[in-house]
Amino acid sequence: MESEARELLQELRDDHRNMSVVLDLLDDLAAQASAGKDPDFELFGEIMRYMTIYPDAVHHPKEDIVYGRLREERPDLAEGLDDVPNDHQDIADLGSRLRDDVEAIIAGAAVRREHLIEDTTNYVTRLRNHMRWEEEDLFMRVDEMLDAEPLEFDVSEFEHIKDPVFELEIEAGFRRLLAGLPVSARRVN
Repeated sequence: MESEARELLQELRDDHRNMSVVLDLLDDLAAQASAGKDPDFELFGEIMRYMTIYPDAVHHPKEDIVYGRLREERPDLAEGLDDVPNDHQDIADLGSRLRDDVEAIIAGAAVRREHLIEDTTNYVTRLRNHMRWEEEDLFMRVDEMLDAEPLEFDVSEFEHIKDPVFELEIEAGFRRLLAGLPVSARRVN
């Protein structure tokens, strides 16, 4: 149904807005580390756990389904889509590397501050650039495809998975992350 496709696209846009807010927190933590301060590594860990279990494991696969349909239905709009799965994998790899850094620090291992800052900067920059490209280009192509013909996207394998921070029921393991978000970014329970 067209409304379901439109709802999915809006959900992806909402995810980008939410991820952007979380990336702002990562920027703040990296700035603290750059200033020689010890950031809240527990918060850092929650952020990276969130980024690897929701955006990498749910959001990006949903996008891959949408882009797959765009390739099938509208090859004329599919330029550059072959790079998306590799981009998603590269972002996931950068996120896993950063999560490993933070988990090592929390466990008491020595991780060079410059290494942590560099990995954080690389991750945030890559993900922001990717989301910007999707918002300014790819999502508009999907809109054009949906304007021409109502379609359905089978994302049923992900429907039961809710965003553990921005949905109505916040998972207990992300309370610190929720507390770090600006009030305007929080959902009202």
